[in-house]
Amino acid sequence: MRIQTITLAAVAALTLAACSQAEQDNAQADANEAAAETGQAAEEAGSALKEEAAQVGSAIAAGASEAAQEVDEATDKLAEKADDQKAETATDTRGN
Repeated sequence: MRIQTITLAAVAALTLAACSQAEQDNAQADANEAAAETGQAAEEAGSALKEEAAQVGSAIAAGASEAAQEVDEATDKLAEKADDQKAETATDTRGN
């Protein structure tokens, strides 16, 4: 988009050299409009990228939260099994 703006400005400058004042004013207005449209398009693209990045960030946060919950549940189960094993070992050492 920036290249288009630069190209348009160069063409406008060359055209301005061979035109009347009214034609120069029209060409300048066209160049200004094209530059404004280019800026608007860039702004819209930036907004879309920002929105997509926020969505990706939310998805990563949700995935990390879910993974943390699964790790917590797994460690709780391991701790429960360890307690059961400890109790069984204590019973076995007393001779049932």
